[in-house]
Order: sequence, then structure tokens, then C-alpha cells
Amino acid sequence: MTGTLLVGLYVFVLAMFVGFEIITKVPPKLHTPLMSGSNAISGISIVGALLVVGAGESPAMRWIGLVALIMATVNAVGGFMVTDRMLQMFKSKDG
Repeated sequence: MTGTLLVGLYVFVLAMFVGFEIITKVPPKLHTPLMSGSNAISGISIVGALLVVGAGESPAMRWIGLVALIMATVNAVGGFMVTDRMLQMFKSKDG
């Protein structure tokens, strides 16, 4: 049980560092067009977090899964809001 939790935490920390490095290397002009791709990744994260919460072997894993679920959901909803706002900029104002 403890080994699985440590492996999960290890993967989580590595994913945070890799994600940070990737995002900081993207030019600012490309952030908005890449939002839909990150929304898809957030959707995959939501599914993974649901699996962790549902199959949590320990209370700690369930809490970590719940936090991951909340964070991925906020990320996906925020991404869709930003994408919608960006698309509103390209609509014509006369009709």
C-alpha cells in the first residue's frame, strides 16, 4: 500500500516538473491556440483521477485522487472559458 502511494507521488512530482518545463518553453503567442489541446489532456486527467478515487486502496490515495480531480476539473473548465473568450474576439460585431 505504501509503495503504491510513493510511486504515485513520484510520478505526480515528475509530471509537475515536466509540465512546468514544457509550458515555460512555449511562446506567449501560442498559449491560446494550444488551449484546446490542454483541455483534452485535462479530460484525460479527470478520467485518471476518477479511477484513482474509485479504486483508492487507502484513504490517502482517495484524498490525493480527489484533489487531482478538483484541479483537473478547474483546469478544464478554465481552459474552455479562455477558449470561448478567444473565439468571441473573432466574431463580427455587426451581426
